[in-house]
Formats: sequence, structure tokens, C-alpha cells
Amino acid sequence: MKELTAVLIGAGARGAHGYAPYAINYPHLLKFVAVAESNPERRASFAKEHGIPEDRCFGSWEKLLEQPQMADIAMICTQDRMHYHPTLQALNNKYHVLLEKPMSPSPKECLEMEKASKENNRLLTICHVLRYTPFWSAIKRLIQEDRIGQVVSIQLNENVGYWHIAHSFVRGNWNNSDTSSPMILSKSCHDMDVLSWLMDQPCVRVSSYGSLMHFHSGNAPEGSTDYCVNGCTVESTCPYSAPRFYLGEGKGWARHFTEELTRENIVKGLKETPYGRCVYKSDNNVVDHQVVNMEFANGATAMFSMCGFTRHQERRIQIMGTKGELRGDEDKLTLLDFVTHEETEIKIATPTSGHGGGDSGIVSSFLEEVRNYDGGESLTSASASVRSHLMAFAAEESRLNHGKSIDLSEFAIHNMKT
Repeated sequence: MKELTAVLIGAGARGAHGYAPYAINYPHLLKFVAVAESNPERRASFAKEHGIPEDRCFGSWEKLLEQPQMADIAMICTQDRMHYHPTLQALNNKYHVLLEKPMSPSPKECLEMEKASKENNRLLTICHVLRYTPFWSAIKRLIQEDRIGQVVSIQLNENVGYWHIAHSFVRGNWNNSDTSSPMILSKSCHDMDVLSWLMDQPCVRVSSYGSLMHFHSGNAPEGSTDYCVNGCTVESTCPYSAPRFYLGEGKGWARHFTEELTRENIVKGLKETPYGRCVYKSDNNVVDHQVVNMEFANGATAMFSMCGFTRHQERRIQIMGTKGELRGDEDKLTLLDFVTHEETEIKIATPTSGHGGGDSGIVSSFLEEVRNYDGGESLTSASASVRSHLMAFAAEESRLNHGKSIDLSEFAIHNMKT
């Protein structure tokens, strides 16, 4: 197969450590030839790992994309509010684009990126990686095989994990909707996407409730300090202790604030970066729990629940059909047949790449689609993602309006076409 070339815009956790390792593991299929990253340490580290010459290392996406087209593909893995402009420019420069989710916190920008993809006759694939995992692919296949009949209702739980919500959504890059996206978009657009995909029906109505119930100053214990390492008297008994996490089981997550995972560097980061802040004294505003109710065009319903207060990071799903029921929890599916009363257990192979195999799965699929591109759409195209993003936008609108039921058609007219 032909080797394809790529440029990376944003060499953070998702770009450098999520998708780019595919080029290391399969060098005959993908090669990175340029990188744009504002952090000089990350830029240098990525360039060294992928053998990129200095003259093809750039401190900004603008500098990279003002060059003549250098590759077949642009992987764009910047922060949520930094997707729109580089994506439009890359498409105009005739790159096929693999874009980290969410597309944008702006409905209008989502539509304009979709339009640019079609006008330039280039793929714009959004990294809704769950569709590419063995687990979710098996669920979709069983539904398509009519193993449970017509889907009537789905219940999906996203257990974020108490340590993960503290890391990413209280202290981290996605803690404030004013600088990133609402939780339903930044974290749970994956879930809106798989629900849309599994139902294979337009969503017509949503309602939602949720709040920032725990992680705020009103719950700060007496004796707590602004930073965990600055003499906090309750740090040793706090579930959200930054030192306990980043110097213990969460050491790998310290890469978000230091490239060198030495004890000295981690402690320094806990003193100087937001990742060392008290979870009750941060600038976060996104919800720590939320539920969404959905009705689809054929009358089927779905209920989604996201909660940060769980021990494990996982998704659990129950799909109820007219002939049977399907339950899943990460590495196992159980199919219950209404006629025979048989229970069929399906063990899912444990993938080696991140997101249950989705990180490598989407890159592999995208490369194949680029090689054979004939003007069609990918599995998680911009068009597909706009539909599920609309569900997330409407859910947040409902939540902010005390659970008001939102008609998706009316919402699209007023919010997606302006």
C-alpha cells in the first residue's frame, strides 16, 4: 500500500500520543513530515521521534499552513476553540483533514467546516473514535443483524471517574466552557455520536438536566488551601489530592504539565500549574453530572447519563429491542433472546491502543479512505458529526433553560443557519 504523509497541528496528548503513534507502529503506511506546536519542548520531542527536520517545525499553525501543501493529510489536534481556522485553511490548501472532536463549540463554525470540506472535495473526518472500536462495532453489527429486533430504547451511562473529572474538567483544559466547550460537547459528544449511530434515526427532541453540584468554593473543607501542596491540612484525606494522583497511579497524566516525569518536575508542576489547584478553588464552570433524554423520528427513545463521581472510567449500555436485549460494559456484551431465553455472552478482545482501540482504528480507516477517496464520506464525516453535535448543543440549551424540551428542527433553524 502507498505510504501517506501528514502534518500535525497540535502535538499535545491527543495528537502526539493518541493518533501519531500509528506512524511509529506502521511506518510503511504513514509518515509525519511537519509539525506545528506552540510548546517548544513538545515540538522538539515530536520532531525527534518522527525524524522531522528543523525547517519543518513551526511554532504556530499559521506558519505551517502558509507553506505550499506538504502532505496528503493534516491532523488537527488543537484545543476546542482553535479548530475552526486551521481546519478551513487546511481544507482550502487541499489537505484531507482528521480533526479532533468536538468540531467547534459554535454551531455556525461546524456548518462552515462541513461546507468547506465539500467545496474543496476533501475528507473532513472527526475523531469520534468509539465507532472504530471492537466494542461499539460489535454492538452496531448485532443491531444490523436484527439480533434484538427493532431498537425501542437505549440507556447509556458514561462513568467519567472521580480522578478523571478532577484532572480534565476541574483543573484541566476543559474545565471552563468560556475557554473550551460545555461538558456535553467536550466529553460527551462521543456519546451523542454513538447514540445517533446506533439508532440510525434523526433525533427530533431532547431535554436535559445537570449542574456543577460539588466542585465549587461552597464545598471547600476548612483548612484547604488554593494549591494542594501549600500546607493544606485535609490533603491526606481528600479524594481529589493532586500529589496523591500525579505522584501515584496518575503519574502518566502528569504529561499534561511536564514532559519529564521526574518527581522533581511533577512537584514543581503541582506548585506552578493549574493541575495542582484545589478542586474547590479553581476557575471551573462545567457540570459534574448531567442527564439527557432523547426522542427519535420513529418514536424510539434514549437516556444518557454522565457522572464524574465513579471509581472507574467506563461506559455501560443497555439496548432494548422488540426481539431481545443487549447489555454491554467495556469488554463484554450479553445478548438476551426473548424467544429462546438464551443468553449469549460475547467477550471483546482487549485492544492495545487508546480509547479501546479507537485511536489506531480511526487512523487506519482514515488512511484507507484517503487512498481510495472518490468524493464520498467517511464513517465519522463532518456531516455525521454535525448531526450529533446538534444533539449536544440542544441538550445544553435545555439544561440552561431548566430542562425545557427542545425541538431539534426548530433549534437547527434558529441556531445552525445563522
